[in-house]
Amino acid sequence: MKATPRTIDGVEVIKLDGKITIGSGDQQLREIITNALNAGKSKILLDMSGVTTIDSSGIGELVGSYTTVTNRGGKLKLLHLPAKLNELLHVTQLITVFEVYENEQEAVKSF
Repeated sequence: MKATPRTIDGVEVIKLDGKITIGSGDQQLREIITNALNAGKSKILLDMSGVTTIDSSGIGELVGSYTTVTNRGGKLKLLHLPAKLNELLHVTQLITVFEVYENEQEAVKSF
C-alpha cells in the first residue's frame, strides 16, 4: 500500500493506494496513523479512492485507527469509498461509526 499525505486547512489528508490486507497494508495503515498523531495531527481524512482490496484485517485496522485517533482527542473520517468497501461497511454496520464523504472540500470543512 502507498500513502500520500498532504495538509489542507489543518486537516491531514492521506490518499491510500493499493491493498489493505493482512500482511500487506494493515500494519502500514497503523504506522501512518501513529506517525500523523505523533506529529500533532489530530484531524485525519483518509482518501480511500485508490484502495483496490480490503479484507477483515484491513477493516479491523480501520476500526483500530478510528479508536486510536478518537482516544487521543482527534477525528478520523473517510473520503471516496470504493463501492466494495462501502458495501462492506454497510453489511458490518460500521458505516454508522465512520463519517464518510464524497466531496473533499465538504470533508475538510466538517472538521
